[in-house]
Amino acid sequence: MSGRADAPALLRAHARTFALTLRVLPPALREPLGIAYLIARASDTIADASRISRERRLKLLEHLDSLLAEESPHQWRPELVAGELTEQQKQLINALPGLLESCGDAKERGEILRLWRTILQGQLFDLRRFGPGATPLTGEELEFYCGLVAGSVGAAWTRLIARHAPRTLLRPAEQMIPLGIAYGKGLQLVNILRDRSEDRVLGRCYVREEELPELFARAEEWLRGADRYLAGLRPGRILMASSLPLALARPTLGLIRADPTAARVKLPRHRVRLALLRGLVSLWLPRPADPAS
Repeated sequence: MSGRADAPALLRAHARTFALTLRVLPPALREPLGIAYLIARASDTIADASRISRERRLKLLEHLDSLLAEESPHQWRPELVAGELTEQQKQLINALPGLLESCGDAKERGEILRLWRTILQGQLFDLRRFGPGATPLTGEELEFYCGLVAGSVGAAWTRLIARHAPRTLLRPAEQMIPLGIAYGKGLQLVNILRDRSEDRVLGRCYVREEELPELFARAEEWLRGADRYLAGLRPGRILMASSLPLALARPTLGLIRADPTAARVKLPRHRVRLALLRGLVSLWLPRPADPAS
């Protein structure tokens, strides 16, 4: 694809829930975070493509990693065989050059590419670690993985807020970044706990069932970091968008903990709507008091 990509349309196709979250944000943050999500989703599409052999997926992503090291990811053109990806997935891969062209100035582009490469390290770790006969992750490996694929998002999210809406931060960015990392790790661990049965079928055993009580406690600890993170944001659009993942993750964790043997839990729609309505409270602050709202 040449020229700038239609990021909003791609988000609606590939990330409906996240697209709704982005719409709450001020425009200056909406575009870079949307692009960051889409390019990470593109490499994740390859990482999870079950119709492509694990060895070839590794080669495709290792090539991307080398291009990111040279700051030339626009040259990534994964060679695909018919039927390996859906048309929608191929649309996202083909949109990468246009998305990268839309990355903004050099500083913003650097932030987005740094985030993408960090998430890519997590995707590569996942592919390398879960070969045939792989054992579950150790506690250290689990935290390392969660930090790469999700803690990094909390850090980048905070740095972009500091750049585009610094008045939103009630604490210095260097104090908020570790809390953002904990927030991201907590969300990822909740996802892992929710999806563990499906992941096990795919040969990815992230956790041991006998360690669930300890893992529930670890998830709660990281989510308490999320509480402290949100307390460091001024009321407004950014707080609402930042709050939504926690508003969904905490009750999800409660459902998993209440019945650990259940199939993949899912929050009822009315619980999701309630979380959205509660988030509207953060938009009540008058704009003159906080331009970012």
